[in-house]
Amino acid sequence: MAHRELTYRSSDGLSLFYRDYGDAQSHLTPVICLPGLTRNSRDFDDIAEHLSTERRVLCLDFRGRGYSDRDPNPQNYHPTRYANDAMELIDELGIASIVVIGTSLGGLVAMQLAHEHAERIAAVVLNDIGPELDPRGIMRIAQYVGAAAPVKDWEEAVASCRSNYALAFPDLNDAEWIAHTRAGWREGENGIPQPDYDPEIRNALQSAGAIPQDPWQLFDALIPLPTALLRGEMSDLLSPEITDKMQARKPDLVVTVVPNRGHAPLLNEPAAVAAIDALLARVG
Repeated sequence: MAHRELTYRSSDGLSLFYRDYGDAQSHLTPVICLPGLTRNSRDFDDIAEHLSTERRVLCLDFRGRGYSDRDPNPQNYHPTRYANDAMELIDELGIASIVVIGTSLGGLVAMQLAHEHAERIAAVVLNDIGPELDPRGIMRIAQYVGAAAPVKDWEEAVASCRSNYALAFPDLNDAEWIAHTRAGWREGENGIPQPDYDPEIRNALQSAGAIPQDPWQLFDALIPLPTALLRGEMSDLLSPEITDKMQARKPDLVVTVVPNRGHAPLLNEPAAVAAIDALLARVG
């Protein structure tokens, strides 16, 4: 399925990149996909192609990732700003209501959007993220964000990616590891692969924190909305205990455990695709 690669201008002047899949004239509710902390729109290619046979799908590069501009003020690397950026795109495209699929950080941004713009959000998919985070996952992520050792070629880049994510994706074959690496890395001007995000994100994360307010208050914004939660069976960021607390707070939360996955499912797994399809069937 062909997609369009486009940019728009944020209210503070940055050029932000997005992929636009499917028919903009589809009568079905469109979807926006929001990536994880160090990832970008390319992560959603499989699920976007699947969904775009019927509906429009937008996949955003947050500022400082992928083909979006890096922010000269790293303090803007923050969920509130990302939510503003996403809503500015939704407004620019004249979309009245949208489904949000958010992986990890993208799920926190989805909660922020629901908190600020409940009337515009039709449904939410949270991919391995909740209003509490398991300290094990936080520690692991803190060790690699902005701290990747330099590599000299794609073979070393793939090895670096595998060292960070091997426990999360134990069954990926060599071709899949290459694809996953190329989705999160890009060649610099010297032709050498490097992680496709601004390393200043590490400092911003440490100084500004992950979210601006009580995360459970943000989660409560999802209570009236159709919401699906995907949890990697081996996730070190979203524990079964946190999942149970979320389901107690929102009894109609549809929880799907994605087998043989840690943080975070790739959204091409049969269980993940089926859960997303089921949620969208409710929304239309």
